[in-house]
Amino acid sequence: MLDVRDLDLFYGDAQALAGVSFGVPLGSITAIVGANGAGKTSLIRAIAGMETPRAGTVRFDGHDITGRESFEICDLGLGQVAEGRQVFPTMSVEDNLELGAMVPRARKDAAASLERVWQMFPRLLERRRQMAGTLSGGEQQMLAIGRCLMGQPRMIMFDEPSLGLSPAMVHEVFAIIRRLHEEGMTIVLVEQNVAVSLHMADHACVLENGHVVMEGRGSDLLGDDRVRAAYLGL
Repeated sequence: MLDVRDLDLFYGDAQALAGVSFGVPLGSITAIVGANGAGKTSLIRAIAGMETPRAGTVRFDGHDITGRESFEICDLGLGQVAEGRQVFPTMSVEDNLELGAMVPRARKDAAASLERVWQMFPRLLERRRQMAGTLSGGEQQMLAIGRCLMGQPRMIMFDEPSLGLSPAMVHEVFAIIRRLHEEGMTIVLVEQNVAVSLHMADHACVLENGHVVMEGRGSDLLGDDRVRAAYLGL
């Protein structure tokens, strides 16, 4: 469903990604793991149209989306739940959600999408008039996921969804991701908890210093001695 080939990304003279290539099979959970500074968020931002690569191509469901505007990419069905949640703090929960349905593909069925979000996140329904900035970190993460779902994506990229959350809320967020996958959503998961993400993943790749150094089934990488030593402390 997603095919990234030979992607180079620079911030000024500093190279963040160097010849990155990987694929995301339709209906899979694909994990991208690596140390801080490896280029994971840069990769997500380049795919989503928030950064412009210097070289390489990104294809989503047969469409070349390299360098296209992020709203165009979203309208094709590629959603993102960004690191740090990025809610609009002075807007209500409901207004945040309605912003997610602004892309053309989602406007017609916005009411049905909103009802689906309320059903999935009843806590958000209880707080629909509350300012998003007053929510807990876990509730804001639910709101970020709900806002993404309002755009009716066919694939979602999650960037560090467990960051800063309590253990109980981390468990709940991963349960949501599993549920979306079971419902047929294709998932890309960038996550600091390497053990959990590889355990969940059908497919995974390891980034180091802007390069893909390993790729394979999540279970295989979870059992690889190099991955266990570098990221699991084993």
